[in-house]
Amino acid sequence: MEDPTDMPSSQSAAGGPPEPAVWHTWLEQQAPRLLLFARQQTRSHEDAEDVLQDALVKLVEKLNSGEFVGGSEFWMPYLYTSIRRLAIDLSRRDDRRKRREESVTADLEADLSETFHPWFETDSSGDETRSQLEASLKELPPKFAEVIIMKIWGEQTFSEIGEILEISQNTAASRYRYGLEALKRQLGGARRRGDLSI
Repeated sequence: MEDPTDMPSSQSAAGGPPEPAVWHTWLEQQAPRLLLFARQQTRSHEDAEDVLQDALVKLVEKLNSGEFVGGSEFWMPYLYTSIRRLAIDLSRRDDRRKRREESVTADLEADLSETFHPWFETDSSGDETRSQLEASLKELPPKFAEVIIMKIWGEQTFSEIGEILEISQNTAASRYRYGLEALKRQLGGARRRGDLSI
């Protein structure tokens, strides 16, 4: 049970918005345990902070609009419930985004495997083909070319590439996809012109 000294004054317990000083004191006392709970519900400390902040904003909005039912003794149960729901929503969004990114990357790699496989895996194709590939890579913006090289020849994961280039894993994956699309267009044009023999 909550220590009565941890609760806001009776003035705010009636259901209206708390006075700023009272709210600040209450939040200072309760934030550590709320953050700990949020951390258990999320995948990272940053996500926990975001979820907690969103839950607090929702509570304050409800208090300010007069929609919150009950006094301050119901704030903690409300926040625990909000944190849990927001964490579930965040997890679902992250999972859906990850599945979409993996699907797009897999589709692109499957589409391009026939075109690129001979060049990337062996030296059996001629110098002309390798030269054309190198020239096409040099025509790409460097930020795309470096990710393609690190992913395909360096066999690095997007997470590792992100750390090396000091960008997010998602940015590394996006640059890889955009770079492969541009490379496919360039090499497709070379093939149609007859510059490539495969």
